[in-house]
Amino acid sequence: MGTDTSTSGVRRRGGAHRQGRRRKPMSEINVTPFVDVMLVLLIIFMVAAPLLTVGVPIDLPETEASALNSETQPITVSVNEAGEIFLQETSIPLDEVVPKLQAIATTGYQERIYVRGDRNADYGTVMRVMARISSAGYKNLGLVTLQEQDG
Repeated sequence: MGTDTSTSGVRRRGGAHRQGRRRKPMSEINVTPFVDVMLVLLIIFMVAAPLLTVGVPIDLPETEASALNSETQPITVSVNEAGEIFLQETSIPLDEVVPKLQAIATTGYQERIYVRGDRNADYGTVMRVMARISSAGYKNLGLVTLQEQDG
């Protein structure tokens, strides 16, 4: 029996064995591209959010009264130039103003209700809306105006 002197139990580490080795997979996640994408999305939403608030287009009169600060969203009744009445952004007839208010008022007759009347709207229509709301028992009623601009 012959002895193989070329393979004496010691493996040779030659170039052929190195080429067959695989690199160990990287187990770290690079979050920099993810953060970059999220910051871009944040900026897009910050710019687009104010554009999403759509309401009834009304040309409000200007006064010297200061703005009211409040933490809850009031109910808004609007009267446009054509005399159409809107509760929030929904068009409703004058007869349905009080029943709809009673349906959505969360604090009952203490609910804050703002009436927005267009500068060119019929004064009588705005007063009829306010009279209906007031006669229904709502006492926290106000008119919305724009602050006068100096200059």
